[in-house]
Amino acid sequence: MSFSIRLSEEEKSLAESYAKLHSVSVGEAFKRALFEKIEDEYDIAIAQEAHAEYVAEGEKSRPISELWKELDL
Repeated sequence: MSFSIRLSEEEKSLAESYAKLHSVSVGEAFKRALFEKIEDEYDIAIAQEAHAEYVAEGEKSRPISELWKELDL
């Protein structure tokens, strides 16, 4: 599968500089950026779901200092 995108000259220059800096093609740089963004958003969605479940179960967090005290640290 391939994609085509329109970039301004400034955007094209920035993309080419980034790709060169990381020794990859412009296409590979865009591919990596896309999948990194997808993974980040997926991680956020999973974290939000886990937090909602945590709260729904009546769980509460506490300061780390309490845990250290409990463990004599």
